[in-house]
Amino acid sequence: KIVQKIKALIIVVIAVIVTVPALADEKIAVLDIQRSVFASSYAQNEGKSLEESADFVSLMAKLEGAASDFQALAKELEEKRLTWSAEQIAEHQKKMTYKKEDAELANKKVQTERQQLAQRIMQKVQPNLDEAVKELIEEEGITILLRSEATLFRGPDNDITAKVADRLNKKMP
Repeated sequence: KIVQKIKALIIVVIAVIVTVPALADEKIAVLDIQRSVFASSYAQNEGKSLEESADFVSLMAKLEGAASDFQALAKELEEKRLTWSAEQIAEHQKKMTYKKEDAELANKKVQTERQQLAQRIMQKVQPNLDEAVKELIEEEGITILLRSEATLFRGPDNDITAKVADRLNKKMP
């Protein structure tokens, strides 16, 4: 068994020795696409426009109002539970259920609006993103580009996310 372990260790060492010089010629970079896109001025402005739109403001007010009403009802139930009849408690819990459902529906609508915005931004930015990445690959001699999600560790010099965001700022209106 020890001989087999030593043979396996020797094979691993040889593999490392052979691959390390091969990687020395490679320029590896890492990119977080989502972060580069949503850090761009274009995406920030689009997000701000959504947050300030009358429909979105109204939706957020509904969400906050329903959540606040639910909390007030919960507090009232806690304070008066001992003095209320079973019917009063049941009726109050029914009101709480309605408010909770109202809040969940409003939250779902808010999330849908944000997801749709993110999709619109990605569609609009994609051609410029592709161009910015290609330019950086050529200018910096990058031979391997990895998604940041695929890396366990990376040095700051390998991360081109901020550079891509800067390029997008120059390319987008």
